[in-house]
Amino acid sequence: MGRLYARYELESPVGLERAAAVIAGEQSSGTFLRLPGETDALRERSGARVEEIAEHSVSERPSLPCRTSGGSYTRGEILLSWPVENMGASLTNALATVAGNLFELAEVSALRLLDVDFPEDFARAYPGPAFGVAGTRRLAGVEKRPLIGTIVKPSVGLSPQDTAALVRELAEGGIDFIKDDELQGNGPHCPFNERVEHVMRVLNDHTERTGKKVMYAFNITGEIEEMKRNADLVRDAGGTCVMVSLFSIGLAGLSAIRAHAELPLHCHRNGWGIFSRSPDIGIGFRAWQKFWRLAGADHLHVNGIANKFTESDASVIDAARSVGEAMFADSAYDAVPVFSSGQTAVQMQLTYKALGNGDFLYCAGGGIMGHPGGVAGGVASLRQAAEAAMKGIALDDYAAEHAELRQALAMFKDKRT
Repeated sequence: MGRLYARYELESPVGLERAAAVIAGEQSSGTFLRLPGETDALRERSGARVEEIAEHSVSERPSLPCRTSGGSYTRGEILLSWPVENMGASLTNALATVAGNLFELAEVSALRLLDVDFPEDFARAYPGPAFGVAGTRRLAGVEKRPLIGTIVKPSVGLSPQDTAALVRELAEGGIDFIKDDELQGNGPHCPFNERVEHVMRVLNDHTERTGKKVMYAFNITGEIEEMKRNADLVRDAGGTCVMVSLFSIGLAGLSAIRAHAELPLHCHRNGWGIFSRSPDIGIGFRAWQKFWRLAGADHLHVNGIANKFTESDASVIDAARSVGEAMFADSAYDAVPVFSSGQTAVQMQLTYKALGNGDFLYCAGGGIMGHPGGVAGGVASLRQAAEAAMKGIALDDYAAEHAELRQALAMFKDKRT
C-alpha cells in the first residue's frame, strides 16, 4: 500500500521542526510521552514522517490563542506522510488522520491543511463521480458551452404549486438547470414528494413539447435511508439530479448516497466559511474537494467572481480549476465546478477566460430573474455572454448586436472588476 501526504501551513512557538514532529507523533503512533509498546520497529512501520519543512516568516505574537508561549512564532509549510496501512483506504479515517486533534495541540499557534495527495489505494476503493462533466452534459443536453442555471427563490416559503409555476417560467425561458435552495428541505409547507410531483409534471411536459429536459437538483439532504428513498423518488418521476449539503451529511453519507443513487449528485458546500475564512486555521478547498470527489460528488460549488461573500476571485478560480484536475494516473475523477453567488452576464466572460474552458455550471438568481427582459431575457443574456467568451469577442462589442446582453451590462455594471 502507498502513503497519504498532507501539506500544512503551520505557525508555532517551539519552531517548525519540533512542532512538525509533535504533529506527526500525535497523528500516528505517539502521544505526549514514549510508551513501552511504541518500539522503534513500530515507529518505523506506522509512524508519520516529516517529509519537508520550509520556514516563511517569524512574528512576535501568536495568530491564534496558544497555551504554549514563546519569544517568537515561526511560520511556514510542512509536508507529512502516513502509511495507508494505518487507516486503510478509508476517507473517514483519512480525514481523522490529516485533520484530527492536530489543530488543538499546544505547540500550534496556527495550522491550516492546504492539500492532500491520496495514493492509488483510494482509487481502487472509491469509484468517484458517476457522471462528472460528460454525464452532466449528456443529461442536460448541453454541448461545449457553459450550463446556465438558477436557484428557486424565495429560498423557502413557496408551496409545491408555487415552485412548479416558477419552474415552468424558467423552463420556458430556456434555462438548463434549476436547484432547490439548500434551506429547502422537506417541511410541511413544501413536502418533498409533492414538490417532486408538481415540478416533474411541469418538466416532463416541457420535455415532451420541446425535446429539452431541464435538470432540476432536488435537495435530498437528510438521514441516509431517507436520502436513498428520495433519490429513488426523483429517478422514478423522471428527474435527472439530486442535491446534498456536504457538511450536513458528511463523507460517509456522501459515499452511501453515491453507492445508491442513479443520478448526478449536486453538492453544496454551505457552511464553507467555517473552514475557509481564517488564514490561520481550517481546511483549504484543494484538500476538501479531493475527499468529496473520491466520495462521489459530480457537481461542486466554488462561489463566483465578484461574489457577495468574502472569498477573493483568485481563490474562486483556483477552487474551480482544482475540481477538474486529475487525481490519479488513470482516473480523472472530474467534477463540474458550480459558480454562484451574485453572478450575472458581466462575470461570465471573466469566468470563462479564467477557467480556460466552458465545462462549468453558471448559476444566477438575480442575474436572471432581475433582468429587465424577465427570465427569458436573463437566460439569453447569459448565453450571449458565453457566446462572446467562446468566440473571443469583447463583451461590449457583442452587446452592441444583442439587446439582452446590452441590458444586462447596463443593469449589472457594478459587477465589473
